[in-house]
Amino acid sequence: MARRQGGRTGRGTGGGTPATVVLDAAGVEHTLHPYEHDPRAASYGLEAADALGLDPAVVLKTLVAEADGVLVVAVVPVTGELDLKALARAVGASRARMADPAAAERSSGYVRGGISPLGQRRRLRTVVDASALDHDRVYVSAGRRGLDVGLAPADLVRLTDATVAPVGR
Repeated sequence: MARRQGGRTGRGTGGGTPATVVLDAAGVEHTLHPYEHDPRAASYGLEAADALGLDPAVVLKTLVAEADGVLVVAVVPVTGELDLKALARAVGASRARMADPAAAERSSGYVRGGISPLGQRRRLRTVVDASALDHDRVYVSAGRRGLDVGLAPADLVRLTDATVAPVGR
């Protein structure tokens, strides 16, 4: 089992990923939360919540989907699933499906299980599940397996220029 490691706060926290560079450059208050990643973990997001001692409802996973053939990003709680029909509606598409994992990695510049909604290689239209706004702080991947970042949901929405919609179930 992975163990909790303390978070670091504030600007200039480093972390060495494009996501942390974006946060630092924007001057957004955030905390970094490293943990020991277990490659056998069935769910990267639930692993992070458990390892960091967080309520899984505040830990969000970043998923890449295709909406009418165009890649889009959805950010939803790790406790649920992405509602592809709701995602399609949120981006004005007729249908959506999960993207090929290799396409998601190429587009984002991150590996699966470490895809962050922040600092992606190619900026994609992003939808954050509306439930994220119910919390003072949410946690997303900081751009590598075993590193999450905590930030205000409003900052996540602003930095990703996201649409907020009920896309999780």
